[in-house]
This record gives sequence, C-alpha cells and structure tokens, in this order.
Amino acid sequence: MDGITVLIMAGGKGTRMGLTVEKPMLPFLGKPLIDYVIAAVTQAKCVTAFYVVTSDNTPNTEQHCKDMNWQTIHTDAKGYHADLKQAARITNLTGSVLTMPSDVPAITGAFLDKVVCEFEQCQKDFLAVFVPIQKRLDLGLSISSTDEYKGVWYAVSGINIINGTLIQKTGKIETSALITEETEVLLNINTLKDVEIAQKIINTTITRPPA
Repeated sequence: MDGITVLIMAGGKGTRMGLTVEKPMLPFLGKPLIDYVIAAVTQAKCVTAFYVVTSDNTPNTEQHCKDMNWQTIHTDAKGYHADLKQAARITNLTGSVLTMPSDVPAITGAFLDKVVCEFEQCQKDFLAVFVPIQKRLDLGLSISSTDEYKGVWYAVSGINIINGTLIQKTGKIETSALITEETEVLLNINTLKDVEIAQKIINTTITRPPA
C-alpha cells in the first residue's frame, strides 16, 4: 500500500457527555482532545493525507483546525455514516480510508501503522478495531457502543479501515477485526468519568513523543 488517507470524524453533537464545549475541543491534559489524534496521524508512516470532518455541530473545532492549517471537510450532520459518505464524495476517495474518532487521546502513529499493516494482511474490504468489553469495565470506563464479531460482543474503538470504493455502496462487506487491549485505543472518551480515568492512566503509564 502506497499510503492511506485518514478521515477524523469530528462533526457529532456529543450529547452523551452534556458538555458546554465541543467534544473534540474538550481540554485533556492541557490540550484539546483532537490535538492528540492529529499528532498521532502526522507521526504515522503510512498516512499520506488526513481531513477533519466537521459540521454545524462543531464550528469551534472547524475554526481550530483552520487556525492550525489542518484540512477540513464540512458535512451536513446527518449522522456518522451519512457524514462519512459525504466526506468521501467531496474528496473523491477511492483508495483505502482509515476512519477514526477525535476522542482517543492515547493513540499513536505506531498504532495506526499497525492497524494498516493488519488491514493489508487480512485481505478483506473492511477492518474494525475492537476492545474487550471487560477490559474497559475493569478500568471503570464506560461502554457506549458495541458490535459483534464472530459471536462475541466488543467495545467499539471507532477506528476502522475500508476500501474507499465501497463507502458509497450498501450491502454486505467482507470484514475482519483487530481485537486489542492496548491503551492506545482502550482509552476512548465517552463520559467525564472516562476523562478522569484516562488522564490518570496516561500520566502514570505513557511517555508520549513530542507533538
């Protein structure tokens, strides 16, 4: 694979957290959540381009990205999948596309490279990254979104890779999954309690490279 394009989904309402600030802009150890994701994307060897997908729900996030000279795609806020399809149409993406949320502050470029390598090896059209539900529960983290793979339910990390030519299509797609307990995707932020727990874990266990 020559390289991959990343779509960072940052246009949702974030209503589950009841925030007065847009979720991608939520302060986390002194920086907005989205800044950690951008740092990882720019450090990943496999990434050739990235876009932050915004909407009318996240005007401050969009302005922040523009101030940082990060490319944005403004969508109609009709839901995650509709916004993803719209973003892919706007950018005319046909190669492999890595999609990810803006709320995984422990993510690293090395982990994203690992996901891309897994996708290349699985030879399927779609790869999802899942986390064991019990692992999040053991840490006191919330469970907000789950999916089933081979008869087992997992917590959804929000990180996926799809063959770009299939984004606009409906119907069954051949899928694979990467199941991991690694901190990089384990710390997906869904509640204010998740923020508190994740900050403690990152402060005590992770030495991050400079952004």
